[in-house]
Amino acid sequence: MQPRQYPTIIPKQVYLFGTCLVDLFVPQAGLDAVRLLEREGLTVHFPRGQSCCGQPAYSSGNPEQARKVARAQLDLFREPWPIIVPSGSCGGMMRHHWPKLFADAGATGSEAAMLASDIAGRVYELAEFLLNVLHVRFDTAPAGHSERVVLHTSCAARREMGTRSHGVALVDALPGITRVEHERESECCGFGGTFSLKHADISGAMVRDKVASACATGCDRLVSADCGCLLNIGHAAAHAGAPLPVEHLASFLWRRTGGAA
Repeated sequence: MQPRQYPTIIPKQVYLFGTCLVDLFVPQAGLDAVRLLEREGLTVHFPRGQSCCGQPAYSSGNPEQARKVARAQLDLFREPWPIIVPSGSCGGMMRHHWPKLFADAGATGSEAAMLASDIAGRVYELAEFLLNVLHVRFDTAPAGHSERVVLHTSCAARREMGTRSHGVALVDALPGITRVEHERESECCGFGGTFSLKHADISGAMVRDKVASACATGCDRLVSADCGCLLNIGHAAAHAGAPLPVEHLASFLWRRTGGAA
């Protein structure tokens, strides 16, 4: 993975690509992402026509359906503003795979291909943007009560966006927070989109291992920037009666930094 070049001038306006899981299941994470960005002085635009990034169809071997989903949203991000995504896996789909979808269709040089390539160059995962573009400082935040947390980074976010390091840096900068690692931290939680439906037994075993390993640390909660993993781990923990509350990274950062400035 080539090191990304980050802008030296902090933008004043950004788009938020909310993701379908945030929209349908964890809207508070999207609202808190907006609050984090607005607190830094940015104007956040949320195009109403946005939907899914197309990753479920793409990872299931249906590029034409994924291309159709992507194409329907290409016109929504015409202004040259950064596009902030509160999910590393969705961000990876837009940054790395949207351009490939149209190149694979023989559309290189078409308006759709150019739009997809332009969008890809402006996509940032939320933690990446906070850390490397806005250069946020959380070390002066109110300490509050102490918490021990484990951080979970989705497989796609690790592989395609390198976002584990961004989450680690932000969490480690928070006063009163101790980040603890567990032996299965780097392993998949078993969600994997349609994988959890096609291979339910394997998926269930994977998430049970993840929950047990996290709980063995005695942590107070698990934090993740990817809602698919968050929902999978959280529901598995609740089903097993395991003491493992989960929270999206955006909400965790907003709460631990005192909310409004």
